[in-house]
Amino acid sequence: MKTIQEIEEKIWKGEAVVCTAAEFKALVREGETLLAAEVDVVTTGTCGVVSGTAAILSVPVAPPGSFERAEKIWLNGVPCFPGPCPNERLGLVDLIVSGTAHAGMDYGGGHLLRDIVAGNPVEVVVEAKDQSFEATVTLGDLPFARMFTTRSAFKNYTAFVNRRPTTVATIFSVRGLTGPCREVSVSGCGEINPLQNDPARLSILTGSPILLNGAAGIVLGEGTRSSPEKPNLSVSADMTGMQPQYLGGFRTSVSPECFISIAAPIPVLDDRQIAMLSVLDGEIPLPIADINDRKVLGESTYGEVWEKAGTCVQYYPDWCEDCSACAAGETCPTGAFSKGKGIDRDRCLDCGTCISVCPGGAFEGDYGALRVRGRKVPIMLRQSSRRRAEEICSDLKEQILAGHFRLTGGGRP
Repeated sequence: MKTIQEIEEKIWKGEAVVCTAAEFKALVREGETLLAAEVDVVTTGTCGVVSGTAAILSVPVAPPGSFERAEKIWLNGVPCFPGPCPNERLGLVDLIVSGTAHAGMDYGGGHLLRDIVAGNPVEVVVEAKDQSFEATVTLGDLPFARMFTTRSAFKNYTAFVNRRPTTVATIFSVRGLTGPCREVSVSGCGEINPLQNDPARLSILTGSPILLNGAAGIVLGEGTRSSPEKPNLSVSADMTGMQPQYLGGFRTSVSPECFISIAAPIPVLDDRQIAMLSVLDGEIPLPIADINDRKVLGESTYGEVWEKAGTCVQYYPDWCEDCSACAAGETCPTGAFSKGKGIDRDRCLDCGTCISVCPGGAFEGDYGALRVRGRKVPIMLRQSSRRRAEEICSDLKEQILAGHFRLTGGGRP
């Protein structure tokens, strides 16, 4: 039995064994018998579309006395909620912006939050009674910018199909989910997900330190719709220090959504945690439901999603047929592809949309299939990126080993 304090002392002495969840799982697959005495910390992570994302911002707009209080406010055309503090006659607006708010089908709260984190100029428009005000700000101008999630990092998700002989518009599809049962949409990073490795929440507690989009943050507690079967987390972090490649907008057939990335350390205190950390994709159930009524039709495992498929889309320019209108570029839900530049890996979520829409077959990625009532249905969309999740796990590992991230928060023990 170890204590977190003992592990932190080992970290500061350069003696700790820290590994990512992917590295730990590789040892399990190789048949290694792992003990708590041999591993000190395992970094877990997830990256994917998360509707329950928002930010509280304090935005300077005009000199004090210019207006009494904001009645409406937009950032880059995205509608925000002024308040809760009115900041009367200060020329400053506190606001809440949702990751799912949107200015149109191609730009929403997720895009806006990424632009803010990237330091890009943001256009502000305020309506106050019979007056309107405009300003341009960047993250450095905001005295307060904090992101939070109402629910995120679900331990497990549900895959969706459409049983009707139509196409259904849904946030779980980029172009609409085609039926009957022509495609499957999946979410979740399987065996490296934080709560999949700590389902009893022995380590991931309220107040525990985590990384949110690369910035140091904390667990606020359980999120909305959390249950013993499908727990999730509410987390928060200051937007200063976040890295733009870990968040952004994701266009769906209904409206733009938001994707984020979370990493959480699991201090290994005893062999009970080793047992939970040893879970593999093939052991994790993945229910399959009809998008129309959410009734479960069957069950697969995350082994079908990740063990037999690649985590990264590949693009081969030589196969490009140089179509006058590039379907991949026009359809990419994160705006990560253009014929001239190829795939922007910092924006790509490896969702697989480009594979299915490119008529020339210039994209490659075997995303597998799930069996639904005796029939194999191809996975056409993944709304989670295992590649990006592994990257933030690696970032957290490096920060821990460098002494920049404490398992209990704060400075050196």
